[in-house]
Amino acid sequence: MLDGLPDLRLILAVGGAAQRWHLGTRNVTATVADWRVHLARGVFPLPHPSWRNTGWLKRNPWFAQTALPALRATLTTILSVNLTESLADDRA
Repeated sequence: MLDGLPDLRLILAVGGAAQRWHLGTRNVTATVADWRVHLARGVFPLPHPSWRNTGWLKRNPWFAQTALPALRATLTTILSVNLTESLADDRA
């Protein structure tokens, strides 16, 4: 399916199953902590957004302090590039 998306610029690997599939990793905390390494490959690992992860978020404050701002910046960049390209296509 991903082969059919040639302009895909970022994969959000949300939760352990997605991280195993896209990255071959097993430990969610370690994988998310290494987000910079994975982002270089176009994959941003994230914990599953479940109410059960409240404890994980409390034990790992670095996630909200460093990973989330980086994700926001990455998405802002990708979306602004896509918007610019789309506007250029509309003018052509």
